[in-house]
Amino acid sequence: MTATRTVNTETLSIVCLQYGAADGWPVILSHGFPYDVHAFDEVAPILAQAGALVIVPYARGFGPTRFLSKDTPRNGQQAARGRDIVELIDALGIERPILGGFDWGGNASCVAAALWPERIGGLVSYAGYDIIDVNGQRHTTTPALEKVFWYQHLFQTERGRECLSQHRRDLCRILWRQWSPGWQFDDATFARSADAFENSDFVDVVISCYRHSFGLEAGELALQGFESRLAQKPRINVPTITLDGTNDPLKPAGTSEHSKMFGGFHEHRVVDAGHNVPQEQPVEFASAVIRVREQMIEARDKQR
Repeated sequence: MTATRTVNTETLSIVCLQYGAADGWPVILSHGFPYDVHAFDEVAPILAQAGALVIVPYARGFGPTRFLSKDTPRNGQQAARGRDIVELIDALGIERPILGGFDWGGNASCVAAALWPERIGGLVSYAGYDIIDVNGQRHTTTPALEKVFWYQHLFQTERGRECLSQHRRDLCRILWRQWSPGWQFDDATFARSADAFENSDFVDVVISCYRHSFGLEAGELALQGFESRLAQKPRINVPTITLDGTNDPLKPAGTSEHSKMFGGFHEHRVVDAGHNVPQEQPVEFASAVIRVREQMIEARDKQR
C-alpha cells in the first residue's frame, strides 16, 4: 500500500510517497534530475515487502514539494539538497535510515552521509562517491564527455534558462533517451514523471544546481561551511554499496576507483543499465539496499 504524506522541514513542505509498515526499518530513496519519485515505483514495493518503511520524497523544485517562504533562495547546490534529507529525517522522527539515490539523489545522499554520518545507517549510491568537486568542475574533461555534458554548459547561460523554461519536457526527454540508450520507456512513463517538472521553482533550482557545480554561482552563505567541508573530499564511513550502469554515457569508465573514498563496509556492483538504474533495474537496486541492511545487522550483532 502506498500513501502520500506531506512533511514540513525548516525550509520545505516536502511531499513524499510512503510504502510499508510504520514500524519498518527506514529507507529514504532520492531521485535525480530530470526524474521524480516514480523512478522508485518498482524498488519501493520490493523493500516494503522485505520489511522496510520506505519514504520517497519529491526533491526541492519538483512536483508538489514547495518552499515554505517566498524569501528562501531557490537554491540547488549540493549542501542544500543534502541538508534537505537530514531535515526530512528530523521531521519524520526516524533513526539512521538507509539512503538510496541516483543522479541528484545520489549526490544528496552522499552529502548527507559524509556530513552527518551519525544520522545515517547506510547508503546505496549511483554512481560511486557522488560528491561534486566544484573546484575540479572549473576545469575541462575529455571532449567526448564535454559533448555529453552539453546541457550543463547550456544551463550556464540565460539562453539555457529560457530553453529549460519553455521546452522543459522536450529537453528532459532527450536526456532520458541519451542517458539510458537501452531503456525502452513509453510516453506514459515519461509523462508521469514530467508532470513533476511543472513546479514553479523547477527552473530556478535546476539552473542554480548546475551553475553552483561549475563554480559560477556562490550558493548560500549559510551553507558555505558545509561546502568547504565537502571540498576536502571527506570519506563516507557508513556501510555503502555503490552501483554503476554498463551503458551510462555520463559515467563511461564507471566508478570502481572510488573505493578509497569509503571506510568500513563497501561493495561495488555493476549492473546492465544506463543512468536511471532504479527504473531500469529495480531488483538490482533493491537488493543493494537489502544487502546494506544485512550488513548493518551483522555489525550490530558483532558489537553485542
